Amino acid sequence: MLQPTPAFRFATLPAQGAHSHDAVLWLLKRHCSLTPAQLGWLYVSLCGVSLGIAAFFWLQGATMVMPFAWIELVAVGAAFVAYARHAGDGEKIVLQGGQLVVELETAGRTERAEFNREWVRIEPKGGDGSLIEVFGQGRSVQVGRHVRPELRPALAREIRMALRATDNA
Repeated sequence: MLQPTPAFRFATLPAQGAHSHDAVLWLLKRHCSLTPAQLGWLYVSLCGVSLGIAAFFWLQGATMVMPFAWIELVAVGAAFVAYARHAGDGEKIVLQGGQLVVELETAGRTERAEFNREWVRIEPKGGDGSLIEVFGQGRSVQVGRHVRPELRPALAREIRMALRATDNA
């Protein structure tokens, strides 16, 4: 069980009694209005309505309505598939003990990078509002895609603060 803390704006800490009391978790996800399952049901209902209307006009003699209805449904289906593939995208950053672990999930693929807390650096990649670059030990990962650009500096400061706090503990 995780609970947000007043000291952190983006992070959560394990609840009291959890086995890993010194962990800090940042879970940054897309804010999607529809889940992939809901999107599937929407698409099925859209197909039913569209093909029903196209069948009505096809039976009335407008034979070109049906091919255009199918083209429309294929195009909308392709757009829905692209949306559904990225609906679960997110970034998970865990600071526990001497490790900072960053997991990026994009279109079902997960990329994981582990950094030694003592060697990791957190910097903006470019100017203000750019992605945050986590680097150390010859590796780097960019995070903050699912945070508004104006809030990324605050996220970087929060991660740095957590690194310093556990460094002194």
